[in-house]
Amino acid sequence: MDLDIVREERLRCINWKDIKPRWEMISKLPKMNDIEVKLGSSIEIRSNTISRREVEYIKGVAEALIPWRKGPFRLFDTIFIDSEWRSYMKYSLIEKHLDIEGKVVGDIGCNNGYYLFRMLDKGAKELIGFDPFPLYYCQFKFIDHFINSKIRYELLGVEHIQYYEHRFDTLLCLGVLYHRKDPIGALKSLYRGLNYGGVLILDTFMIDGDGELSLTPRDRYSKIPNIYFIPTVKALENWCFRAGFRDIEVIDIVKTDVNEQRKTDWIDTESLNNFLDSSDSTKTVE
Repeated sequence: MDLDIVREERLRCINWKDIKPRWEMISKLPKMNDIEVKLGSSIEIRSNTISRREVEYIKGVAEALIPWRKGPFRLFDTIFIDSEWRSYMKYSLIEKHLDIEGKVVGDIGCNNGYYLFRMLDKGAKELIGFDPFPLYYCQFKFIDHFINSKIRYELLGVEHIQYYEHRFDTLLCLGVLYHRKDPIGALKSLYRGLNYGGVLILDTFMIDGDGELSLTPRDRYSKIPNIYFIPTVKALENWCFRAGFRDIEVIDIVKTDVNEQRKTDWIDTESLNNFLDSSDSTKTVE
């Protein structure tokens, strides 16, 4: 597969009618030489010289990029992008397993790059994000305009990892697998994208049970149409073995709740509370 042809095709999204105006707004962001960045629960960006007028323009750009799924971000002390997901909660689970100093790291389905930004102080040799959705690409470019990191963002998906120009020491694949019609094929692509001895950190939906079973929703799951397979832990381990992985470890099993995912002013859609049965939060609306 010639990824340069795919890249050229994907970059045409910048001219889509719903993306082009946002891209033009990003291109007019003010440039500053005194940026300070703090990598904590919220990624904070500060400047001592920014004007009120510039802050207002930046806020307008951020609002034009709604919905913000991952975050949060705090810009210039006055703009708080309160994303749908409090992504620091998941990051705190995986951070202790991120032995990435001097290593090449990829984040598959990286969204706006929140986790990549959080990893900037981990000493990685290279950080590369993969996500085919142009709005998330715009959000990344918006944040990175100020951070000016060396993170590379590819408008590519999990199916392209096995064809990438080099292999990875660590791959993150968070919240992607259940969107794939062929989960074992996706895992094989991830496996082939790793160096020998490489590590995959995988996060996905699961169902309770000790058997080698998988739920296959007929139409939707939690109102999400593109959910195909939701395995038990044992079934997921079997998928990983079939893809070539060994030494599989379950880091944690955590129930997503409305403290982690909820509707805010920075999304324009429903959120977790709307996806669950109103009389029994252990069930989806289906």
